[in-house]
Amino acid sequence: MLNASDARPAPGTSGRAPDDRAVAAGRPWGRIVRVAALVVGVALVLAFPTMVPNAYILSAGIVVVSYACTATAWNFMGGFTGYVSLGHAAFFGLGAYGTGLLIRDVGLSSFVAWIVAGALVLLVTIPVGIAALRVRGASFVIVSIAFVLILLLVFQAWGSFTGGSDGLVVPRPFPDLLRPEHHQVFFYLFAALLAVMLVVWWAIDRSRFGTGLKAIREDEDKAQALGIPTRNYKLVAYVVSATFTGLAGGMYALWFGDLDPIFQFSIMLGSYMVLMALLGGVRHLFGPALGALIVGSGLEYFKLEFGDTQLHLVATALLLGLVVLFMPDGIIPAVRALLKRFGPEDSSIREVTAAELLERNRTASHDAPSRDTASTTAAATAPATPTTRQEDGR
Repeated sequence: MLNASDARPAPGTSGRAPDDRAVAAGRPWGRIVRVAALVVGVALVLAFPTMVPNAYILSAGIVVVSYACTATAWNFMGGFTGYVSLGHAAFFGLGAYGTGLLIRDVGLSSFVAWIVAGALVLLVTIPVGIAALRVRGASFVIVSIAFVLILLLVFQAWGSFTGGSDGLVVPRPFPDLLRPEHHQVFFYLFAALLAVMLVVWWAIDRSRFGTGLKAIREDEDKAQALGIPTRNYKLVAYVVSATFTGLAGGMYALWFGDLDPIFQFSIMLGSYMVLMALLGGVRHLFGPALGALIVGSGLEYFKLEFGDTQLHLVATALLLGLVVLFMPDGIIPAVRALLKRFGPEDSSIREVTAAELLERNRTASHDAPSRDTASTTAAATAPATPTTRQEDGR
């Protein structure tokens, strides 16, 4: 039987599969393509406000970028740990209302209130996360839904403080700007917030902390048995995810200026976050942003064409069904698998080396008269090892 020590390459061989050089040569080209795609994407985002024909399409673009922010923020928890939260709209609403109330009642400037509201969401999330993360699976989903429903009832009923069903009006941070210029500024602000989220997600994905989170996603019990502090890791991911979601909500409040608890604390908003992340690919950096581009554009189109009907909900449900059935890992992994199928086939180095080693063992077994004779001859001709020298010196 072969063991790990037997998988050494034979003398004069590199231990690589025959097509390893071709694969290694293709890697720089793949990296160049990714960098080029990133540069083109950034250029398109920066040029979008100047390319659109009217202010409505620009406002729709802001909605899509805000969706990308919320989906990416959700992915810090759902993508890394596998914990599905349908109640992330609670943090979106807290960030939005926190920003508006700090401006109205405390008199803070717009962006100072935005930062303070994000810090308050962080503080609120710590005890909520400690309680919510005591359960897993469907129980965690139910707890997340219960939390957002409680906040919805509180903010609707407490009309003297939150405005209730009448909503809350948030002063515009740039009152001298016309509406188109106002949209342009906030498009870039949302894009900057998204860029910060992507950089943080990328850094976590390549860190030891990110490795621990992914171990929790694969098998939490085994990760805990290996010494990973799963409870602390989950709590940190939950707090980071909620804080970024709250910052996205606060930015939305500054841009839109009119808050309604039915929308800010909507379970549908949390469901959109999950759908967008799943559609693009939760394990990929740009997966949630791609999902937000598709779902957000589709929602705006259906609302424009069919008004206040609920047809967009039907389309969303159908899209979710298609994702679950045909692309459970998301669009980006599905496209990668398709390209890999039509590209050069990668061979496993370990499999090829093992096959070659088995063939050499078969040949050696036929050529050698016996295993004992071969081992005796090898012992007689081989140079003394450090162990042999120690035994001779006793």
